Amino acid sequence: MTFKRILLILAALAIFLLGWCYWSAISDPVVRRASVGLPGFPGGQPPVKVALISDIHVQGPDMPPERLARIVEQVNALNPDLVLIAGDFVSDRRASTRHYTLGEAIAPLAGLRTRLGAFAVLGNHDHWRSAAEARSALAAARVRLLDNQAVRVGPLALGGLDDDFTGQDDVARTLAAMRALPGARVLLSHSPDPFATLPGDIRLMLAGHTHCGQIRLPFVGALSTMSDYGDRYACGLVRENGRILIVTAGLGTSVLPLRLGAVPDLWLVTIGPKPVAAPSSRR
Repeated sequence: MTFKRILLILAALAIFLLGWCYWSAISDPVVRRASVGLPGFPGGQPPVKVALISDIHVQGPDMPPERLARIVEQVNALNPDLVLIAGDFVSDRRASTRHYTLGEAIAPLAGLRTRLGAFAVLGNHDHWRSAAEARSALAAARVRLLDNQAVRVGPLALGGLDDDFTGQDDVARTLAAMRALPGARVLLSHSPDPFATLPGDIRLMLAGHTHCGQIRLPFVGALSTMSDYGDRYACGLVRENGRILIVTAGLGTSVLPLRLGAVPDLWLVTIGPKPVAAPSSRR
């Protein structure tokens, strides 16, 4: 085989791989599911279905507002009681073919249909662009922003932690607000890193930010997770010291419009009362 033919084969393989990675990036998000029992969940009330989405990163070419509108319909088809959005609505990467205003990026979220509403926290990209603009756009889309605040949502005491990555978080203030409310405690954060130091009474935290690595090479793993803890909190459902962390891979992309080994996903988390162990029988 000639050297020229080898180069042509390698170029064809490279083009195929890039096409595959782009196709993975624009594919419909996989729906992952979990059921969590929490102390403080009021008895006699039905479980709450929570849809978790994050890292939308509206930009061209892979996530125009039209694609987000289709994903909103996918979320609605799951019939969630509550939608939680863990930040990063836009991105300003140089490789983008088009940048959108936060108003344009967030507007499709007005189509969300839920019984208990939609709530969000901001991510690092939102702060880098304009937190004030994001706040206004979310209000227009009827999505309530929680910035180091807590609110009672049905049977849940929902806390929203502002972005840890840009130093906007106030854990003490957020936890105090959660503890002042009745209900099962659920914390929403953009970054998963605050999970490491949470107290034991916060049993469930939902986050994004890592993209599950976005590019995960065989035998190598994620090129980057943007987490101080590496792969520890990079992806999926993590159980640690009686607490649960769920990290979504997100919907959009950062740096490059490519994904490998970490497809877009969203989570449908069913939250109910903590199971009570049956008493052991004695003979």
